Amino acid sequence: MEPNKTALERAFELARSGRFSTTYAVKSAVGAEGYSVSQITGRTLMKQLREIIQANQPSTKPN
Repeated sequence: MEPNKTALERAFELARSGRFSTTYAVKSAVGAEGYSVSQITGRTLMKQLREIIQANQPSTKPN
């Protein structure tokens, strides 16, 4: 846990990492790192995180 980073900032970082496929997994990882997940709620935020997660997933299409 970084002291100057909010849980929300960390959630966006993890969503961009490409390591997670769901918002639930991102929230779980944020909580496991010691952040409070209470501010990671709401329809719009979840939509934003889903879009980021989907955009950063490894491609499953053959080259």
